Amino acid sequence: MEQQEKMKLVVQVSQVFRPGTPIDKYDLFAGRIEQVKDVVNATIQPGRHVIIFGERGVGKTSLAKVISEILSQAGVRVLDSGTIDCDGTDDFSSLWHKIFRELSFIIETKQAGFLGGQAQSPKEKVSLQSLLPEKARPDDVRYVLSRLPSDPIKTIIIIDEIDRIKDKETCTLLADTIKNLSDHAVSTTLILVGVADAVEDLIAQHQSIERALVQVPMPRMSRTELIQIIDKGVKAVGMTIEENAKNWIAQLSLGFPYCTHSLGLYSSLKAVDDGRTHITINDVAEATRTLVEKPHTLVSTYNKAIRSPQKHNIYTQVLLACVLARKDELGYFAASAVSKPLSILMKKKYDIPSYSRHLAHFCEAKRGPILQKMGDPRRLRYRFVDPMMQPFVIIHGYATGLLNADMLKQVSEN
Repeated sequence: MEQQEKMKLVVQVSQVFRPGTPIDKYDLFAGRIEQVKDVVNATIQPGRHVIIFGERGVGKTSLAKVISEILSQAGVRVLDSGTIDCDGTDDFSSLWHKIFRELSFIIETKQAGFLGGQAQSPKEKVSLQSLLPEKARPDDVRYVLSRLPSDPIKTIIIIDEIDRIKDKETCTLLADTIKNLSDHAVSTTLILVGVADAVEDLIAQHQSIERALVQVPMPRMSRTELIQIIDKGVKAVGMTIEENAKNWIAQLSLGFPYCTHSLGLYSSLKAVDDGRTHITINDVAEATRTLVEKPHTLVSTYNKAIRSPQKHNIYTQVLLACVLARKDELGYFAASAVSKPLSILMKKKYDIPSYSRHLAHFCEAKRGPILQKMGDPRRLRYRFVDPMMQPFVIIHGYATGLLNADMLKQVSEN
């Protein structure tokens, strides 16, 4: 393969495997068919609004951006920017000013006189932000949105990362806005995107909005969906991949598309660097090493969590065992669930007293914290602060030889 051809393929691979940015084109999107249908169907129903929720890293923003593209192509009015991101400084008024500066409509202005016998009706572009008071309230938002032209018949506003809103009053006013828009049958649908806790916070502010809010949970992706990402990507650039290689990528990803895109990217680039268009399992193995060595936030967080002045310590193994521990539907695990995977990793029996202090340390600021705990001191349960740390820890275990397929099989049995 010539160098010029290699560079062209590198560019193409980097465009289809994108761990750093959400997918915003339906052609590159894979899986999530049920969620797409649920959201699109909800937008058709008068008075209904949508909240998409799930763990960080499961592809909520990508889904929102793809839905924005689908609805725009169907003639629905969507924000010019596609989505609006919340930040920790937003209050209710600043959030809606941010939203409305992205929305505009065309009006005809009356003008006296004739030109060539034809009456002239010049058109003017009006920003919705200009219609909103400086200190906006829910009814101000309702009033402005109700004055939008009826063509197209629907307006969609997608608000991402609502969990970053820290102000309780803003959550309350946002809930009031949903109820206001629903009660007045305003032809605007809000699509909110956030983590599961954001749903509880929002509904807690106004119990009656639950009937107006279609809840669309985003679980981790299935292995079939993750393989679709790989197949779609390699096909788009004219490459092929071994069956066991893509199965391994899907297994390592633990349901997170970010990891599938990362491993897909680095394994493809390894093959291209060797002058091949066929990706092998050895390329995936090399990709795991690349992923854990490249500097990024997960690497620094991981290193902070396991760092110890003691030469012989088991922080690395305990953290990996926490990932492998059996969890409930919210991602929490008990200290006792760490015993089996840790014993398999260490090849000898480990009970709670031998690693309880490690769990406590992982919950302290000195080590991140990388875990959070809840419950009575006698019945503590633990959960990863950043869910995407879990596949990274697994990938690190494989890359460094601490974990292999046989161990994983032993952990999953019973």
